[in-house]
Amino acid sequence: MGELTDKIKGVANQVAGQTKQVVGDAADRPDIEADGAAQDLKGQGQNLKGTVKGAFGDKI
Repeated sequence: MGELTDKIKGVANQVAGQTKQVVGDAADRPDIEADGAAQDLKGQGQNLKGTVKGAFGDKI
C-alpha cells in the first residue's frame, strides 16, 4: 500500500511544482520558479521511492 501512496504524492508534487515553474516564468518571478523546480524534484524522488517499494515490498 505504501507504494501507491508514495507514487500519488510524487505525482501531486510534480504537477504542483511544474505549475509553479510555469507561473513563476510567466510572472518573471525566479523565486517561485525555483520553488517549483524543487517541488518537482521532490515529487520525482517520491515516485522513485514508490517504485523501489514496489520492487522490494513495503519492508523498506
